[in-house]
Amino acid sequence: MPGDLVMKRSAMVLAMLFALGVSSWAIAAPVKVFILCGQSNMEGKGAISHLEQLLADPATAKAYQHLRDDNGWVERNDVFIKYNDDRGQGKLGLGYGTPTNRFGPELEFGHVVGNAFDEKVLIIKCAWGGRALAVRFRPPSSGKGDYTQRNKQTKELEPLPEETYGEAYRDTLRIVKESLTGIDKIVPDYNKEDGYELSGFVFFQGFNDIIDQKKMDEYGKNLENLVRDVRKDLDAPNLPIVIGELGQQGVEPEKRYAEKHFAFRKMQEDVSKLPEFKGNVAFVKTSPYIVSDGESFDGGYHYYGRADTFFNIGHAFGEAMVQMVKSN
Repeated sequence: MPGDLVMKRSAMVLAMLFALGVSSWAIAAPVKVFILCGQSNMEGKGAISHLEQLLADPATAKAYQHLRDDNGWVERNDVFIKYNDDRGQGKLGLGYGTPTNRFGPELEFGHVVGNAFDEKVLIIKCAWGGRALAVRFRPPSSGKGDYTQRNKQTKELEPLPEETYGEAYRDTLRIVKESLTGIDKIVPDYNKEDGYELSGFVFFQGFNDIIDQKKMDEYGKNLENLVRDVRKDLDAPNLPIVIGELGQQGVEPEKRYAEKHFAFRKMQEDVSKLPEFKGNVAFVKTSPYIVSDGESFDGGYHYYGRADTFFNIGHAFGEAMVQMVKSN
């Protein structure tokens, strides 16, 4: 049949090309770049000491065994990371949390996406504690805010300096662009012909907004604008974006705080449900991974600093991201 003949001839041509050493038919494999952005929980507060306990316990060790081998903590040869301007870069492993005896969502996120894709992966992590979306992460489309600070000398309230608004947003874009310009210094054997592709953005933030009612009231609109502005400023109109739930206090928050937490989480989720973001923005819950009745390695602000919690959050972020990237 004609179809069979075409297939046979195509196979013959390919065989001849390979025999002649023709390499121009090789499929390009651009480095997949993921941006992880947020405040202190994205910095990472998972205690490495707790991770060691989990690995030493036969009941829990299996879930974490890929993180360590006979030579010590594993560093992946196909996943690389750059953390802020000055927090380090190199192969993905431990050491990219704040402080360095901690780790964040980047660890297991990197293993999930690294396992899912054949291409090399670069994670650019931009995170600073105490940054509100209403102020320092404020996206350009939200305009200037009208917040105040107390003057240390006069003790009087005064407007925040204009340059404060969007400071962390601008720093994130700058770090991303500088990292991509110098990607060959981060990713070994980087092939300029293959290049890179912006593959996803994770935003895990919110505590400094939920504790201020005025900031909380505008959070939903600011988050919408963040999604749009990040895509515009990175020239990636359909960039898959994960919104990490502010899951402080777990699935059932204290009664006195419950209404506020549920309202905040709904604002985050509602952004992911906007028609324009269908299929390329995902809301990922983190509250189910809170372990409130176990040992604490940090304050309640940081999911108790538990390694299992930050590991599971990173895994959930990774799975949601892989699903969006592959479906798009």
